[in-house]
Amino acid sequence: MKRFFKAFAVLILIAIAAFFYFAPSYVAAERNAVRPHAPYPISDQAQALHDSLIIGDWHADALLWDRNLLKRSDIGHVDIPRLLEGNVAIQMFTAVTKSPAGQNIHENSADATDNITLLAIGQLWPPRTWNSLLERALYQAEKLHHFAEKSEHLRVIETQSDLEQLLADRAAGQNVIGGLLGIEGAHPLEGDIANLAKLTDAGHRMIALQHFFDNALGGSLHGENNAGLTDFGRKVVTQVEQRNLILDLAHSSPQVARDVLAITDMPIVVSHTGIFGACPSERNYDDALMQDIAAKGGVIAIGYWRTAVCDDSPAGIARSIQAAIDLVGENHVSLGSDFDGSVTTSLDTSELAAITQALVDIGTPETQIRKVMGENMLRVLRARLPN
Repeated sequence: MKRFFKAFAVLILIAIAAFFYFAPSYVAAERNAVRPHAPYPISDQAQALHDSLIIGDWHADALLWDRNLLKRSDIGHVDIPRLLEGNVAIQMFTAVTKSPAGQNIHENSADATDNITLLAIGQLWPPRTWNSLLERALYQAEKLHHFAEKSEHLRVIETQSDLEQLLADRAAGQNVIGGLLGIEGAHPLEGDIANLAKLTDAGHRMIALQHFFDNALGGSLHGENNAGLTDFGRKVVTQVEQRNLILDLAHSSPQVARDVLAITDMPIVVSHTGIFGACPSERNYDDALMQDIAAKGGVIAIGYWRTAVCDDSPAGIARSIQAAIDLVGENHVSLGSDFDGSVTTSLDTSELAAITQALVDIGTPETQIRKVMGENMLRVLRARLPN
């Protein structure tokens, strides 16, 4: 009998070890797949153009997963080697801190079981992160800083001078990437405006107000009603503006977006989305609201997954980009992949030349391609990053 219990105990320990070792990697691979495809053909003309671009992406959730971003992986979408291969100059890394069980684009409850808690425990994040959304955002910032300390290619961008130095060094031939930090939904504030200082001290520069559920700041695009900004939400928007941070409306309810536009003139980002007129999905704001955001100098960042663009092939992404240009103008469209954001895509970040090729194929002028691929992002960063 003792032998039985010992054997049973060993099996339990093996099962626990297997969970911690295999489960997180399996989840990351399943949730962030790249659809199998043949290599995308890139003409010499398109490749030369791509190599000359300043490319910036407003949204990737790579810090959520237990991957060493310094090494090239066959899991997920983003790491430093693949960013270099894709000629990406600037990558916004967004911290996901809460995700409701059964997450969908239609309706989610803020009281639903949180998926990130189990993921944090399974990936052996520090115990301080297991019950604190703030600590989860701070920990993901620590991860990016750690990768930058270990890499000759990655820098964390926090100020305008950081940005300009990065661009000057790239122009001089250095193979460097700027990583920025943002939060996906402002629930890591945990209802306390003082926590905004902790997030900015950690390097976070873009603040999204909501994610997939209503929170203390207001309604989500996927929440239980189209609630607008709360009083606390208005305080946060005001502080974001005063602290020279970037405000992101991705996942906010249409009423929150309208309320924000009514109280601020700063350029606003919708960091990963699509155009409703081109892809009539509940994930996308109506076209008139997108035009209102652009009218205040904002940018609409086009994603790479089906719910945002309907056709997620490089050609389909290019058509959505062109639809956005036609709707809001060439100065207000950016890239917002949502890489590693629990989406399946038709390419990873090393293959971005396929999008450049697709834009060339549909006749998008080079000046517009340059703006969409990075120059419009630079304009907003220069306007909003602290000195």
